[in-house]
Amino acid sequence: MTNATNALISVDDFHQTAEAILAEVGRVIVGQTPVVRQVIMCVIIGGHALLEGVPGLGKTMLIRTLADVLDLKFSRIQFTPDMMPADIIGTNIMEEGEDGRRYFRFEAGPVFANLVLADEINRATPKTQSALLEAMQEKTVTVANQRYQLDLPFFVLATQNPLEMEGTYPLPEAQLDRFLFKVDVAFPSTSELVEIMDRTTGSTTPHARVAADGQRILAMGELARQVPVASHVSRYAAELVTATHPDEDMPAASLVRQYVRYGASPRGAQALILGAKVNALLEGRYNVAFEDVQAVSYAALRHRLILNFEAQAEGIQSDIVISDLLERVPIPAGA
Repeated sequence: MTNATNALISVDDFHQTAEAILAEVGRVIVGQTPVVRQVIMCVIIGGHALLEGVPGLGKTMLIRTLADVLDLKFSRIQFTPDMMPADIIGTNIMEEGEDGRRYFRFEAGPVFANLVLADEINRATPKTQSALLEAMQEKTVTVANQRYQLDLPFFVLATQNPLEMEGTYPLPEAQLDRFLFKVDVAFPSTSELVEIMDRTTGSTTPHARVAADGQRILAMGELARQVPVASHVSRYAAELVTATHPDEDMPAASLVRQYVRYGASPRGAQALILGAKVNALLEGRYNVAFEDVQAVSYAALRHRLILNFEAQAEGIQSDIVISDLLERVPIPAGA
């Protein structure tokens, strides 16, 4: 896969390709439409997604299906407590040449792929989890002072079990912040559960077909970044992020002052705008509206709010705080 694309696509092409991807994923994955949509939004814009849910909800199946639909180089990393950073990024191996001289050869790890599934990422220790930091932020890997460039497109789609489950480690805040979206995977409805049983317990299993490739994904991402954002929409996103900080003197931040220890970083504002741009295109519009920012606010901010002990004791989740902010932060005047 190359690191650049000269392909130019129209808004109609973007919309048709996105619909084709959604349709093909839907051939395998039952329901979970908001989850699938948010993951695809991350892929289009070149971001990373963290999927959280109890085991058995199809998180891994969704990511494997998406890899099939996009015809990308796929790599799965199964995180375990005994895994080391070299198991992810690779290491130098000593070999002996025909002349008898020894030299080091870099053996690339599974992170050298286009779509990396970091399965049950919070079952590894923080030291191992941090091995992905450089790759996720800079699209590079450094081993023994040698930097290696990853091919584009590159994105990490990680799954994790809720922290209350046994054998899990909390992700470092620095790594959480590198995920564009955190997507909560809910339990299916009764009707969806019936369809899941019908699809998976018969003699045939549905398979997804290729709907796009890496070049098309890169072109879609380039188009999304060109979507214009009016100044008052950008200001609204900035005020939402600013309101997540308890030390800010803002009338909208009542629950924030009570339950939040640290607010969202500037990456949160970037995630709001980038996600809003893709959401606008998926809705068939070539401009970002306030509702686009609101539509992605939960996925973009929920993992960037660090709650205090009082929130944990009272069972307050980040989504509750975000809902309160969406109700209280006003739309900028003149919009």
